[in-house]
Parts: sequence; C-alpha cells; structure tokens
Amino acid sequence: MDDPSLLTFTVEAREEGEAILLAVSPSDGSPVRSYRIDGPGPEAFLAFFDALHADFGTRPPHRTDPIEHYPAPPWRPLISDNLSPRILSGYGDPAVFRTADGWWLVATSNDAPDAFPILQSTDLLHWSLRGFVFEQGKTPDWTASGRHVGDFWAPEIARVGGEYWLSYTARAADRTLSIGLARAAHPAGPWHDNGAPLLTGAMIDSHVHVEPDGTPWLIWKKDSNSLWPRPLAGLLRARPELIARLFESEEDRRTAAFCAAVQPFANTRRPMERFFLMQPLIRAALARWRHVRAALHASGVADEIVAHMETPILAQALSADGRALVGERHQLLANDLDWEGHLVEGPFLTRQEGRYFLFYAGNDFTSPSYGIGYAVADRITGPYRKAAEPLLRSHPDWSAPGHASVSVGTDGAPRLFFHAFHPGTGGYNVFRALLSVGLRFRGETVELVP
Repeated sequence: MDDPSLLTFTVEAREEGEAILLAVSPSDGSPVRSYRIDGPGPEAFLAFFDALHADFGTRPPHRTDPIEHYPAPPWRPLISDNLSPRILSGYGDPAVFRTADGWWLVATSNDAPDAFPILQSTDLLHWSLRGFVFEQGKTPDWTASGRHVGDFWAPEIARVGGEYWLSYTARAADRTLSIGLARAAHPAGPWHDNGAPLLTGAMIDSHVHVEPDGTPWLIWKKDSNSLWPRPLAGLLRARPELIARLFESEEDRRTAAFCAAVQPFANTRRPMERFFLMQPLIRAALARWRHVRAALHASGVADEIVAHMETPILAQALSADGRALVGERHQLLANDLDWEGHLVEGPFLTRQEGRYFLFYAGNDFTSPSYGIGYAVADRITGPYRKAAEPLLRSHPDWSAPGHASVSVGTDGAPRLFFHAFHPGTGGYNVFRALLSVGLRFRGETVELVP
C-alpha cells in the first residue's frame, strides 16, 4: 500500500424489518460502532452519514455544502408548496407545455402510487391538479411500480401531428432504467402507453423534439453515472492502495474506505439505496474530478469505470408512429466542463431564431453544485457549442436549479421552467418547487430576464 496508515473498515450488515443495522469496525483497533438506518428514505441515510462523520471523520452529507452569495437571478417561484397529498415530492423535472386552454405541467413522481401528476394553469400563477398520467394500479405492464420499488421520472409532452406524445423514464421489471412513450388526444389524458419501452439499459431523461417539417426526434441521456460508483468502490476494496492516489484529504480517504467496505452490501439493495450508500464516494470523487479520472486511467485497471464517467446526451429520429427509433444515432453533448462534474442530463431542445438551443443540467442533483447550462448549434445533430459557465446555479434563496423545459409566458415571450430545492434541503423524494425565468436569445447567447 502507498500509505500503510490508511484507515480501512469492515462492515457487517443485517436487516430488521425495513431498518438496516450496520456494525462498522475500523482497522485502527478503536471500538466497533453500531448504526441503525430507519427505513429506505433519504433522510434516514443522511442521519446515518451524519453519525458516521461524527465518529470516523468521513465526508458529511451534502446539506453542509456552502452556497455562494451573489445577486439573485430574476427567477420567480410558481409552485412552492404541495398542492395535493397525492403528490409526494413536488414538481421535479418539470415539463411545461402551452395549448389553447392554458399551460400544462407534468413532473417526476418517483415511487408515488400515482405516476406523473398533471396540472393546469390559465395564468401561470394558479394551478389545479387534473389527474395523473398513470393512476395507481394503471401503470404499464412493462414497468416496476409501488412504494420503494418504482421510479417514474422526467415526463415530457410534445404535440406530434394530431395527438400528444409523452416520453418518460421508468424502471422495467428487471429494474433497468428505460424510456417509454404514451399518447393521448388531450394533455389531460387518458394516456395510452406503447406497451413496451423505446430504449432500455440505463437510459433516462427523454425529450421529444419536433422539427419544422414534423419529424419527431428523441433526445435522451445515457445514465452512465449510475454505472461507475459501485464498481469503483469494489476496485478500492480490492486495491485499497488506490485510495491514497485518488483522494487527497483524510476525510475523503476515509469516505472512500467506508464505501469500499459497504459495497458488497450495497450490491444487494434496491437501486436508490445503492445510490444513497455510494453518494459520499460520488461527492468525494467530484471534489477532485479531473484528478480522479486521470489517476484511474493511469492505474491501467479501471478503463471501464473511466468510460462510464462520461455521460452522453444522444439524439435519434423517431418513426412516424412513435414506436421505434430510426436512422443514425448522434451524440450531442457529454460532460467536459468542470462545473458539470460527473454528468449532464435533463436535455431540452428549443429552436430559436434559426438556431438550436439545448438546455441541460449538470453535476449532482442532490447538492448545491447542480445547475443549468446550455449549448447552441446550427443543426439538430450539432456540433453544439457550450456556454462556459452555468446559466443558473444555486443561490441562498433556491438550491440546485435543474432539468428545465422551455415554453412561453403570458406575454408570449420564451420562458425557462425548472425545479429547485428550498434552502438547506435536497435529495431523492425531497420536495422540489417549480420556478420560472424569462429568456432572451441574442445570437448564440442566452440572457435571463424577469
């Protein structure tokens, strides 16, 4: 080992009902510590990592990350609290779409019994719940559903020909993140699913864009960032000497050592619990992202892990009936700017003044590092030229703005609609508010306006 003094851990885990009991043994001979994670929710895991930080000096949870003070953007909240007890986690990944009878909103529902709330407004100020895309018991047969089982994410509506199409992410029965498509004669539904996914294999965040000639395109993200954390933890478990090469601070070295030790148990858990258990390792890696990637590449034993640290946004034309992808597949973007960290996601394409503007989110959605960027191209397939810095980022008023859609405001001018967390909050199944800000397009530049 490069550093024989590096602290490592042994973790023993067992279940007690919905709770997880962990016994953590440090290699320095200090007493074994016992922990109880009370249930599968994010707050239970945050409390556990608070305690682990206090006992062993690992990285504390994301809520301790500082947020820079700067003049607030001209954004405004549209829905800042819950409008129905059937909506369990707010309005994440919001897609706003305007028709002759007002604005329609669909949003992520995660594992709520009713999938994808549908809301309507005639003024963008007052919203009413009009139903759900898939009510409890009516989710498509190919999807996994139910509390702590299903994950219904990122629905988006587009008008294609004489009907509305809704693309969305769900877990297939084999727990693989997949992209589906449903259709309806009206945004309120009823919605009828294709009956099978369009794409499977860690694919998420789909968006249907319709070209001026009526050709529909699907734009989506390959969820590569979900594929490297546990393999990295497994590599560090087998090769603990790599920890000192990847991580500089003692805090992050201890974090990596714990995640390496808990990795075999994490492999047995449902997908979101795997994410919770690996999240400290993700954040430690993000703190030295370029160095971690370079050091893993130099190790010669982590080529597949390094490959998964690039998350591409892809595009391909859809068949006229919306049941298949046709033609060539194109990569539009990947994470290559420092602020984007380990991912870009949540793409939304809009055509303005003859150019294509692709809005996207980057970094860790649970932390204040998350933000919204954009890129511009002259053709739908690119090449896309990115703005160097995020268009929207965390502020003490609102944290982690992300996953935007573009529609128009009451004045007919373009507006960006996106989610954000209330200050001091963040994470899976944590309430996300709906916010909006005006857009002005000047050449290849996007400006924010009230």
